[in-house]
Amino acid sequence: MDERARRRSSPRAPKPRSPLETRVPFGDLLGESPTMHRLRAMLARVAATDSTVLVVGESGTGKELVARALHEEGTRRSGPFVAINCAAVPEGLLESELFGHAKGAFTDAKTARAGLFVQASGGTLFLDEVGELPLAFQAKLLRALQERTVRPVGERKEIPFDVRLVAATNRNLQADVAEGRFREDLYFRINVVEVPLPPLRERDHDVLVLATHFLGTFAAKVSKPLRGLTPEAAEWLSAYAWPGNVRELRNTIERAVALAALEQLTTEDLPAKLARKVAAPLPMGGLTELVTLDEMMERYILHVLHASGGSRNVAAKILGVDRTTLWRKLERLRRLRSKGGAR
Repeated sequence: MDERARRRSSPRAPKPRSPLETRVPFGDLLGESPTMHRLRAMLARVAATDSTVLVVGESGTGKELVARALHEEGTRRSGPFVAINCAAVPEGLLESELFGHAKGAFTDAKTARAGLFVQASGGTLFLDEVGELPLAFQAKLLRALQERTVRPVGERKEIPFDVRLVAATNRNLQADVAEGRFREDLYFRINVVEVPLPPLRERDHDVLVLATHFLGTFAAKVSKPLRGLTPEAAEWLSAYAWPGNVRELRNTIERAVALAALEQLTTEDLPAKLARKVAAPLPMGGLTELVTLDEMMERYILHVLHASGGSRNVAAKILGVDRTTLWRKLERLRRLRSKGGAR
């Protein structure tokens, strides 16, 4: 079986939370768009419960990140987080993987093994790509969820489990139910709370927020003194539709950092496919209008601030300056404007 398809278990020690702690809940779910603010607010409410959650969204939108965030912010954070990609496990191994098996249950079963439901007891079990489960296995999964017990392959007795279930899919499960590819009773069992994840193209201003974050992460890993993006690179990233969503953006920035030879990421570091997606020039007023260098600078700074969702921290990183320098530039431009120095 593909190693990436195997479960990823991460038992964690309890995390004491100080009343004075300033860590932002769901801080790993980056974005300043209204959509992301609403998502984080919804997750904060859901995390406080033990309800089963179905995360829906296109591939690459961060469904496992949401599942891990629910675990880390929930009451089960001291327990294990166990994940499995249902689409990557062969049908013949699914029952053994999830429910476990007894010694001698099949040829390679030299020892008994607890399934993921039991391994995740006290914590969270994440079933990724749940829509890919074979129809024949769906009935067994439904029974396990109803009874809160599993019967390992080759075993006669039932074993209880205690997990919070989070499932995810990029499919339209309602359509699959209508077409007979997914059990309706299982759909309602796993869809107690539905969490929709928006595609990146619908998250206004978040592309540059995420790009700046990934740039800092990858630059630190390879010890490159990168100071942000050139205006042209920022334009390319903002105008592209990102069909692969956050995953595609992350991979693009990792590649760009590896190729970067200057202090900022340039269009030379980005894939050529991004160039074909540029829809419009930066709002500099058009070439028919002659303006001062100060006004050109002001317009670009305001453009970056707008693209960053108003975040001065993000805008400063994109511009390659610190927050204080950005504030000083804005103040200087404001004074010039008040004196008539910039139109």
